[in-house]
Amino acid sequence: MDTLLILTVLIVFFALAFDFINGFHDTANAIATSVSTKALKPRVAIVLAASMNFIGAITFTGVAKTITKDIVDPFAIENGSVVILAALLSAIAWNLITWYYGIPSSSSHALIGSIAGAAISAAGFGILNYSGFIKILEALILSPFIALAIGFLMMSIFKVIFKNTNLYKTNKGFRIFQIFTAALQSFTHGTNDAQKAMGIITMALIAGEFTTSTDIPLWVRIAAATAMGLGTSIGGWKIIKTVGGKIMKIRPINGAAADLSSALIIFGATYIHLPVSTTHVISSAIMGVGSAQRVKGVKWGVARKIVLTWVITLPISALLAGIIYQIINLFF
Repeated sequence: MDTLLILTVLIVFFALAFDFINGFHDTANAIATSVSTKALKPRVAIVLAASMNFIGAITFTGVAKTITKDIVDPFAIENGSVVILAALLSAIAWNLITWYYGIPSSSSHALIGSIAGAAISAAGFGILNYSGFIKILEALILSPFIALAIGFLMMSIFKVIFKNTNLYKTNKGFRIFQIFTAALQSFTHGTNDAQKAMGIITMALIAGEFTTSTDIPLWVRIAAATAMGLGTSIGGWKIIKTVGGKIMKIRPINGAAADLSSALIIFGATYIHLPVSTTHVISSAIMGVGSAQRVKGVKWGVARKIVLTWVITLPISALLAGIIYQIINLFF
């Protein structure tokens, strides 16, 4: 078989594996609040999340196109297939490490850092598309702060609206409402996170000279959506435990406020074709909601550990991808 074809097949396989892992790694965040408040039973939440993720994933392609062309030019990079394969292996490795330890790190940071690191290792810093890369970094950095503010604002509004209502009835109503917010959260997750693997596969098709367009083929959209849906069905209980309980004690009204806030941010980013970290956004929204309720009620020690992981993910994944590229390049 032709070397390029072998590399392309490997990339498609590992890209779908990345989406599968993303499904049980990141989607756990989308349903963590509804599971922790007992609004949904775990099995029901996972089926709901898997279905809504699939629908979200096949509905949009803007983020996929951004991944395809805005970090590096797929038409300009030499040995592009090896670069993409190295980036995928690096991102998958970091996702599995953080999943094993129950740390809600960012798959987006891992993938984007890995693409940049592998490309730099192959062709130097000049290969980066700096305008596009900086735009993506800005979205990744700013979105958690926006989510924190929106979560604080959303919870503050809820407190004013429901301050004179019966607490039991309010929580019961919000527990039902959380079924809707969990579905919305999962849908928006699919519209953004599943797109990243689609972009990677399209980059590989361009590098392997199987296509000359940055448009996302239909089979790529369906395959990536299916992989993420299947991954979601496996579930990510360690991440659910961290996001759903270790940041703050979540009640139905808190969970609904956090879900609505993060879904708004994620879908907004999808609408303007920018990838964001669903992990960052959801965790930050929960912190914002907790701060509006009671600042001391947020377990800031856990929050600091999560933030530290956010900070180190991009440089570590970039370095790891650069090393993996050099190793793979010896064989191809």
